[in-house]
Amino acid sequence: MGLRVRRRSVAKGAPDFAEVERNPGGKGCIEAGVPRIAVAGRHTASMTVAIFVALALFRSSAATIVAPATCIDAAPPAISAVTDVFVGGEGGYPVYRIPSIVRLEHGGAAPRLLAFAEARGSYADVGENDLVLRMSDDDGATWSAQRTIAEIAGRSLNNPCAVEVRAQTHAGRVILMFQSYPKDRGEAKVVEGFGTSADAPDDLICRTSVIHSDDRGATWSAPREVTRGVKRATRATSTATGPGVGIELARGVHRGRILMPFNEGPFDRWRVYAAISDDGGDTWRVGETAPDGAKGVANEVQMFERADGAVVLNARQHLGAKVRKSAVSTDGGATWSTLVDEPNLAEPTCMGGIATVDGTTVFYTGPDSDTRRALGTLWISRDGGRTWPAVGSPDRILIEPEGFAYSVPVVLAPDTVGVLSEAAGYKRIVFRRVSLAR
Repeated sequence: MGLRVRRRSVAKGAPDFAEVERNPGGKGCIEAGVPRIAVAGRHTASMTVAIFVALALFRSSAATIVAPATCIDAAPPAISAVTDVFVGGEGGYPVYRIPSIVRLEHGGAAPRLLAFAEARGSYADVGENDLVLRMSDDDGATWSAQRTIAEIAGRSLNNPCAVEVRAQTHAGRVILMFQSYPKDRGEAKVVEGFGTSADAPDDLICRTSVIHSDDRGATWSAPREVTRGVKRATRATSTATGPGVGIELARGVHRGRILMPFNEGPFDRWRVYAAISDDGGDTWRVGETAPDGAKGVANEVQMFERADGAVVLNARQHLGAKVRKSAVSTDGGATWSTLVDEPNLAEPTCMGGIATVDGTTVFYTGPDSDTRRALGTLWISRDGGRTWPAVGSPDRILIEPEGFAYSVPVVLAPDTVGVLSEAAGYKRIVFRRVSLAR
């Protein structure tokens, strides 16, 4: 049985929606009308294509739609039921934000998902935040009990960014990098330096630390500070990993290199770069920042390695167009091309996640909106992130029509992606699987 999405006008100021009906004709059909839509009712997997194409029509000009109906025969992707991973008010914390997730695959053991988040006392970014973990051995169907794995008295822990070491030194180790702020000072109130002088006292410094696990997340080391390796001595005030995940390079002369994506302040003048380790995370050094291009600055950032060995960064944009920014490195993250806008990756100024199957097929997740954190969408690039699907493409897949903020995709199989994302107005962090098999 197919689906029908009917576009109709609504009162000025009313929320957008898409009216979805059963279509006994057996195809997904869209009737043209006036350009105003939104979602009524809860999203299900069978609604995906209908809602997605309705959104495509909404974003296009109604004047260009001539045919009375357009029908699509392709079956929609299979989207699993949403599974709660972190829920505000449960596990001892009122709020959970800023997800990170990795799938452990080293050494031939059964795959395991590790999901991380900031555990907060309030919705404020800075407080006495801790870092928490849950694990899954069945690709996200069920999850272990929640554990607090990092806390520092009087400090706010932020921006968890995880990576599994798979080659060379410390193969099998999981590294989690994060920042700590004085509990009453956010990124606009910290200063340059390392806290060793009168003009840079300890209580004005944003610090970076790592913890690691050598037993697939069962136990974790104490925090080890690495600020001097990942922060420039001058200019940089705040620093922030990701948030999301780091990567380990798998190709070429830099195989085994770990890159942690970073941005650095001052506030509203951010720049993005990679922190680099060639010894499995024992030591770190800073790469160069990506040069600014068009109007706007890059902020929260993720990276992936292309099949040709180049590294691509993809970043949230501030003070410019409501689209993502990207740049390319051909020297293992040490230097970058000039940042450019990605016109087909819309965003409402929000963190987005990125992952790749093989360096050619790349997944990006984020809100498909330039005004609100909603319309969670999975974009699929088939050419290593050189191009991204336009509105209406079957490779631009709506996975959540309601609230959708920070997200991290994780590859579960060549045709299956897991997505860990903030939902329900930051009240929970949820996991879903998207199967792309036809």
